[in-house]
Amino acid sequence: MSLHSEVKRRLVHVSGTGFPALYLLDLASYDQLRLLLVASSVGALILEVVRLFVGLDWRIFDELTREYEQENLAGYALYMFGMTAATLAFSPRVAIPAMLMLTIADPISGLAGSGELGVKATHTLLLTFGVCLLITSLSGLPLVTAALGALAATLADGMKPIVAGYVIDDNLTIPVGSAVVMYVALRYLPTVSV
Repeated sequence: MSLHSEVKRRLVHVSGTGFPALYLLDLASYDQLRLLLVASSVGALILEVVRLFVGLDWRIFDELTREYEQENLAGYALYMFGMTAATLAFSPRVAIPAMLMLTIADPISGLAGSGELGVKATHTLLLTFGVCLLITSLSGLPLVTAALGALAATLADGMKPIVAGYVIDDNLTIPVGSAVVMYVALRYLPTVSV
C-alpha cells in the first residue's frame, strides 16, 4: 500500500471518532449511539457480503483495503463490529475509551509503524501505549485500569495473528480486548486514581 493510500486509510480511521464524540458531546444518548453502531455494522456487513460473494468493484475498496483483506472481511467492517461489540457489551465508562483507542491511537500507530503483518517495532509500541494511556487517563479511569486498558490495546495493535489463514485484525481486537480488560480491572483490581 502506498504512503498516500495509507494516509487516506488513517484519515478514514480517525473519522470514526465521530461515533464516541456524539456521546461525549451529548449529541446522542448511549442507547442512540448503540443503535447507530448496530445500523452501521449491518450496513458494513451487507457491503462485505456483496463485495466478497457477488462482486463489488469500487475504487475506494482498492485504495483503502490491504492485500490480505481482498478475500476476507475488510478492516472497516471489523472496525464497525469491534466498536459495536464494545458498546453493546459494556458501559460508556469502558466502551468509549476503548473506541477512542481504536479511532485515535491505532491510526497514529499505523503511520508511525510499518503497517506490515507481524509485530511492530518497539518505538511504535511505546508511542501507541502512550497515546492509549493518555486516552484512558483522560477518561477518568483509575490508574491501574487505565494502564491495563492501554496495554491491552497496545498488544492488540502490535501484532496481527493469523489463525487458519485469516488475519485477526486489530480493528476488532483493540476495542473488544481493551474493553474486556478495563471491565475486569474495574471490577476486581484496586482503584488508584490518576
